[in-house]
Amino acid sequence: MTWTRRHFLGATAATVTTAGWRGVARAQAAKSITVAHSVSTVVYGQHLVAREKKFFEDEQVSMPGFIVPGGGARVVNAVTAGQALFGLGDSNHPLKATEKGRDTVMLFATDTRCSYANVVVRKDLWDKGVKSVEALTDAKLVGRQKAVVAATAIGSGTYVYGVYVLRQFRGGNGKAVNDAVEWVGGGASTTMLGGLKAGKFDAIMAVPEWQWAAEEEGFGKVIYDVQDEKAWNRVFGGPIPVTVGYTLRETIEKSPDLVQAYVNAMYRAQQWIRRAKDEEVAELIHKPYMDTFSRDVVLRSIRYYKTIFDWDLAIAEKDYDNGLKVFIPIAVDKPLPFAKAFDASFLKKAQAKYKS
Repeated sequence: MTWTRRHFLGATAATVTTAGWRGVARAQAAKSITVAHSVSTVVYGQHLVAREKKFFEDEQVSMPGFIVPGGGARVVNAVTAGQALFGLGDSNHPLKATEKGRDTVMLFATDTRCSYANVVVRKDLWDKGVKSVEALTDAKLVGRQKAVVAATAIGSGTYVYGVYVLRQFRGGNGKAVNDAVEWVGGGASTTMLGGLKAGKFDAIMAVPEWQWAAEEEGFGKVIYDVQDEKAWNRVFGGPIPVTVGYTLRETIEKSPDLVQAYVNAMYRAQQWIRRAKDEEVAELIHKPYMDTFSRDVVLRSIRYYKTIFDWDLAIAEKDYDNGLKVFIPIAVDKPLPFAKAFDASFLKKAQAKYKS
């Protein structure tokens, strides 16, 4: 199983809340859409808000429930297999699907920075002087020849972004930091945080909740924070469409009305999140989807993601190119032309209809 930040807490046990979907043909006949994301948390808040605010029904389609299989790879598999018409997940997944022969198209992006590209180091190493990414190459400070850095799994989203981040920094020997560390799979929240706390890992790639837990419990310190705009731009060069809504090209061709309904609902949800007070968003989604978290954690997550959400949902070509730098060759082998990867026509119609 390939872990990503999509199932970053054991409490968000992956479940499939709806079953028996039969793909494009059945959805057309019933004016029903099937929608997937990996776990029901704030990063996919557009889906949650759209359902609770009945934006799908406003678009004359039914959406009985979410397919929640756990892990972005499973979401894109659901889309390419016809179990779900639409997926919301990592932007490299539709690119991978297209590369493998299932032409998959991005429809919009919900954020501009990767929330799981944070690097958190052990607090005892921080105290010894490992206060930067570059310092991970100092064997004397780290206490071993190569610093051990954990992603959720080798090949996962945390690994893809982690390798890219570490490649952008150079140690005292002039070599990229990534060449001087050992990557390991750390699993989900319990094993990732437990491994850092126990000294099994020297650093981990961290979603915000892991970063908060490590710092508040006193066993970790952040040395690369995506919320630091200067640090982000130094590494990535600007915004990236990290989380995207996507569908098969055949769905666009066979069911453009359903695609438009989905994009309309997503755009309306994003605008509602933008205008709503943080407490209103929490009130709407906490109990139905995130009751295993405290209300305070949900509120903190909402405030965090509001700093990186892309309010107009658009994908600029230069931002797409920034993403390709991360994905090639770690996630995909060759670049896909922007015009083939992204169809902006549905988003433009949604913006024209609902932009206030």
